Amino acid sequence: MTDEIKVGLVGYGFASKTFHAPLLMADEGMILKAISSSDATKVTADWPQVDVEASASALFARDDLDLVVIPTPNDTHYDLASAALAAGKHVVIDKPFTVTLDEAESLTQQASRAGKLLSVFHNRRWDADFLTVRELLERGDLGRIAHFESHFDRYRPEVKTRWRESGAPGGGIWYDLGPHLIDQALVLFGMPEEMSLDQACQRDGAQVDDYFHAVLRYGQQRVILHAGSLMAAPAPRFSVHGTHGSYVKHGLDPQEDMLKRGERLPTPEWGEDHQHGLHTVADVHDAGARPELREVPTRAGNYPAYYAGIRDAIGGRGANPVPPEDALAVMRVLEAGRRSAQNERFERLA
Repeated sequence: MTDEIKVGLVGYGFASKTFHAPLLMADEGMILKAISSSDATKVTADWPQVDVEASASALFARDDLDLVVIPTPNDTHYDLASAALAAGKHVVIDKPFTVTLDEAESLTQQASRAGKLLSVFHNRRWDADFLTVRELLERGDLGRIAHFESHFDRYRPEVKTRWRESGAPGGGIWYDLGPHLIDQALVLFGMPEEMSLDQACQRDGAQVDDYFHAVLRYGQQRVILHAGSLMAAPAPRFSVHGTHGSYVKHGLDPQEDMLKRGERLPTPEWGEDHQHGLHTVADVHDAGARPELREVPTRAGNYPAYYAGIRDAIGGRGANPVPPEDALAVMRVLEAGRRSAQNERFERLA
């Protein structure tokens, strides 16, 4: 293995074009060698130096690739990842890991037998606001956390003709945005004892869930994960309440919008979020005292850290930034939520 990781990208849809190709190109240790696509002109218009293969199988057959990245429709993840591992490649899969926990466990075992890296692109571990929340909690600034609320609210009133909003396996907002919020909650708090999920199809013509509200129980602590598609006035992105005060943050991490606008790394202000959060500092000795309000500068987001971690893990210089065990935990919560919504009850997890 040379120091440079040669990469193949499966497909050139939204996720490949917006996230993976630009982030791979920005990493000095990665070389994006080839992309599989039925529309070569679309690829070469953006990346003329990259080879185009007509199919994923042709991509996997190349002997000059170390890593294959799979940002395709959810119900294709298992078959494509299994084929890539069988071809001797390291594999990164976009979230969610697979459509079922059984598939995810099978891939994990296959990668282990093959001695290949397998990772899931949980990029929102490197959101600006999440990095800030994580730092606050690690420092203990809010004391013991009693209530944690994480929202991903959007206003998208029209149902689009695309696989994410169809009845295809893995479609719907729970499998789209749920993995982001679940993974962040598990990083902060670990596996909950039990959870409940409420889902709904709220937009006219919706075929799959476009709303969810999940409650995760950790003893007396509550973690709320919420997303909707008819939120013209979104709630705070994070609301965190503890024995020493509260933290409230509005607005979404800017990196996705930066990538959509075609901004390319490196830039000096990459990932900077100028919507800062507010820390309400309680007086633990006088509950009636007027609380102190402090602005909390939001740390810069850092999506490039994911592929830097993949590069170092393949090169033997670091740990997998999102190992399959972490992604399996997310799958456990996704499936428990689906059962909860079907049975209208809390599901045990620990």
